[in-house]
Amino acid sequence: MNQHNKNEREVEDDTSTQEDEIEVDEEQLPSAAAAVHEQIRQDGQKELERDGMALLWSAIAAGLSMGASLMAKGIFLANLEGVPGAFLLENLGYTFGFIIVIMARQQLFTENTVTAVLPIMHTPSAGNFLLLMRLWGLVLLGNLVGTALAALAFTWMPIFDEATRAAFHDISMKVMENTPGEMFANAVVSGWIIATMVWMFPSAGSAKLVVIILMTWLVALGDLAHIVVGSVEVLYLVFTGAISWQGFLWPFALPTLAGNIVGGTFIFALISHAQIRSDLGEKARAEAQAKARRRAKKEQAD
Repeated sequence: MNQHNKNEREVEDDTSTQEDEIEVDEEQLPSAAAAVHEQIRQDGQKELERDGMALLWSAIAAGLSMGASLMAKGIFLANLEGVPGAFLLENLGYTFGFIIVIMARQQLFTENTVTAVLPIMHTPSAGNFLLLMRLWGLVLLGNLVGTALAALAFTWMPIFDEATRAAFHDISMKVMENTPGEMFANAVVSGWIIATMVWMFPSAGSAKLVVIILMTWLVALGDLAHIVVGSVEVLYLVFTGAISWQGFLWPFALPTLAGNIVGGTFIFALISHAQIRSDLGEKARAEAQAKARRRAKKEQAD
């Protein structure tokens, strides 16, 4: 990658994130929330500036990894019939794909609805918006390619017994019971929960794994729609001939994608950024007033 192309991907901003490790000086920020916001913003800035092929391959890996959610949930469903609390254990399987993707630092579209958006809100410009569209496009494409490969493997490879395949079918058909409006509404809540999870990471420390499990388990328990996990499930139906490609796009993919973006970006990220703008605005006013007082005292002394 030459220097010219690298410069084209630089986020327009008055701060630098060239260091390998993100460090945030909490003492220089007006609140703990501002410190969290700054860490996520810097992380998002690095993602926006990454090489396109690196983003794409990481996103494909994430789509493949998300197949673990359907696999675990299907295996649990096939083997826990009649077991007390089976519903809770079955949905715990949903968390497996998220654990792999997030702990392996693979690119997941719904994470980027908050992480990559904060730099744009911090410094809104046409160039930064184009970087966001580039990131979203590459990551979503890669995630869908990866989920399609996972669904194909579950369909054609002689890995699972008939009971597990039937469980895959039942789980996936349950997704398709929703109307487009229900898909959208469920996806809004799902996008908000995933964005909340990302916001919690800087404060989670060694409990990050617990945060991932609890928040994604909640998505599963609520039967909420997620564009990446849901794509593995619905594409499994497409490849087994249960539904058409048109059924994948509508009522599933388009309403779910829109809902995840609205929940993660237009609700959570906007509200989170709004509180930080207020914090920073109050800090700036306080600093200006203190500077004015120091100037007045100096003039009096002179």
